Amino acid sequence: MTPQDLANLAHLRRARDLIDREYARPLDVPTMADRALMSPAHFSRQFKAAYGETPYSYLMTRRIERAMALLRQGMSVTDACMAVGCTSVGSFSTRFSELTGETPSAYRGREHHAVTAMPACVAKVHTRPSRIRDTVRASAA
Repeated sequence: MTPQDLANLAHLRRARDLIDREYARPLDVPTMADRALMSPAHFSRQFKAAYGETPYSYLMTRRIERAMALLRQGMSVTDACMAVGCTSVGSFSTRFSELTGETPSAYRGREHHAVTAMPACVAKVHTRPSRIRDTVRASAA
């Protein structure tokens, strides 16, 4: 790996950290690219190459992950949607269903005793929505 590759990875991590911290804020690719000191198009290509998904997809995965935790706590679907930075309940519900395989209402309505009994670090790993993991699982079947 060249010194330039290492520098690019450091810049990409800064943008990914921004997404992880500020997922509830309105974030767009140009804002993320600015954090990575790259043009938006170059940033999108480099981010996907490094992390396996587009910056926007990563952002939405973070939002859905946080919404899952809020729904497990009993928050309404609309309130969870707004709390994680989504502005359209319909788009939020569609993306939630794509990533988790069930609607936000169905997810909220079912029991989550196993998750609440786990340490938070373990629960985060097991409940994290991942289009990549699902693709690998589907191709293995």
